Amino acid sequence: MEQNAVIHIEDVAKVYRMGDVEVHALCGASLEIRPGEILAIMGPSGSGKSTLMNILGCLDTPTSGLYLLDGRRVDDLSDNELAVVRNRKIGFVFQTFNLLARTTALQNVELPLVYSGAGPLARRRQATAALEAVGLGDRLRHRPNELSGGEQQRVAIARALANDPAIILADEPTGNLDSVSGEEIVAIFQRLNRERGITVVFVTHDRNVAEHTRRIVHLYDGRVTREETVAQPRQARAAGREGQP
Repeated sequence: MEQNAVIHIEDVAKVYRMGDVEVHALCGASLEIRPGEILAIMGPSGSGKSTLMNILGCLDTPTSGLYLLDGRRVDDLSDNELAVVRNRKIGFVFQTFNLLARTTALQNVELPLVYSGAGPLARRRQATAALEAVGLGDRLRHRPNELSGGEQQRVAIARALANDPAIILADEPTGNLDSVSGEEIVAIFQRLNRERGITVVFVTHDRNVAEHTRRIVHLYDGRVTREETVAQPRQARAAGREGQP
């Protein structure tokens, strides 16, 4: 294990039981991620990508194997400690945005700050800064149905940024977007990685997205089958309305 690995998993397996049937979603996966990396976990549907992301994000626990987060065994963490990790250390971005339909962009981004105990003024300040960082400083009061798909995904990224996480896990973040909006979203992740040093992990089946990273980890049938280094990662087209972090 590398001493500075932020994530280290070793021989991780995940078995789901459905009646008398066992489904082996992960079958001894091993992976290390260094601080400040931008990488993609790539594989076809059913390869175990989402299961692996849920385990990396402490949303689920492995059936067996070792997971170290910042050198600490995740299975030693209490429920409260796991909640803090999910709220403050790891940001999540999903394909379906997962925004609250009846609340504004600002209120959506404030939500994780409520759970972290920040006061109203601090919540407003941090949420506004996060939205400005993704180019939505002029969309604070808009509800999701008043925003394009690309803008909704930017709100989701701002929500992930609100508590200044060290890691962002992005599960098919461009899957519901057109190609131009998808490029702009990837460009935001690249900038956050470059300028803030945030570790970014894409979980994707899209080779085009994966080639914007420096390392591609291939997952097949629940196992890491190979890794490749991207010598010259593609630079995504920057969002036209994107702000500065």
